[in-house]
Amino acid sequence: MSPETPAMPSLPVISLAQEESALSPLLADSFGRYGFAMVTDHGIDPALIARGWDLTAQLFALPDAEKRRWHRAGGGGARGYTPFGTEIAKGAAVHDLKEFWHVGRDLAPGDPLAATMPPNVWPDRPEGFSATFRALYAAFDAVGARVLAQLAVALGLPAQWFDAGIAEGNSVLRLLHYPPVAGAAAAAGAIRAAAHEDINLITLLLGAEEAGLELLTRDGRWIEVTPPPGALVINIGDMLQRLTNHVLPSTTHRVRNPAGARAGHSRYSMPFFLHLRSDFVIRTLPGCVSADNPDRYPESITADVYLQQRLREIGLIGG
Repeated sequence: MSPETPAMPSLPVISLAQEESALSPLLADSFGRYGFAMVTDHGIDPALIARGWDLTAQLFALPDAEKRRWHRAGGGGARGYTPFGTEIAKGAAVHDLKEFWHVGRDLAPGDPLAATMPPNVWPDRPEGFSATFRALYAAFDAVGARVLAQLAVALGLPAQWFDAGIAEGNSVLRLLHYPPVAGAAAAAGAIRAAAHEDINLITLLLGAEEAGLELLTRDGRWIEVTPPPGALVINIGDMLQRLTNHVLPSTTHRVRNPAGARAGHSRYSMPFFLHLRSDFVIRTLPGCVSADNPDRYPESITADVYLQQRLREIGLIGG
């Protein structure tokens, strides 16, 4: 008789409204096991989110020639529009089936970080675009700081440990559109987002209620990430994995193509890639090094140098 197939694991749903003494270990446990967590009660205004979805759909419905006016060639997709089929996962053979728009941090004139953080690009339409996404950027930024504070406590650090590192961080709000899947692209092996890991500290994602997002478990199984409506999916990125010497792991994930009638529908999502400030020096946290977990990264690296290396790998900049 063949052994029973192990039950498919599922991510817990964690409320950010609960007592902090309980919240920190719950988040650390989910991230430690899966590299991911699903959170409710994050506090981002549902009306603001609804406006964001409406404007995202309007933006990507614009004619291709108009969208391409807001593409900055050579800019690595840092701001504005990145055309369909540009990004490729590290090590992949075909490009992802997506287009996207990036909103970054607004810096004061003369800010020394401006050399690594270009100004935002704002389209002529739809109306209210810049105001809505500046507000969403600030809301994501605040929730991300709250989550990092909880992770700092779980790591035995002061709750404010990440504050200086993310002050004026090079974070990016990405508006993502996966168009209906064409047969030729799928036949060539392309999917909406090939298996990859994120570059940054943590990613906060809205829009995962639409099926397709999957993560790779430690035992090599793909499982669906299916949050409740309005919940955030949060995952660890490679910068935090490096900083914590893999105590908090960055997990491979993908967005697979839909089946049946859903292949004829667009998919929209809104990830916020929370980054360190460009001049932050990433050094392994001493508390994450032990005899059983020796330091994998004895050489330090600045956040911007690390980012540029990874952007080359995914085809957004040359070199």
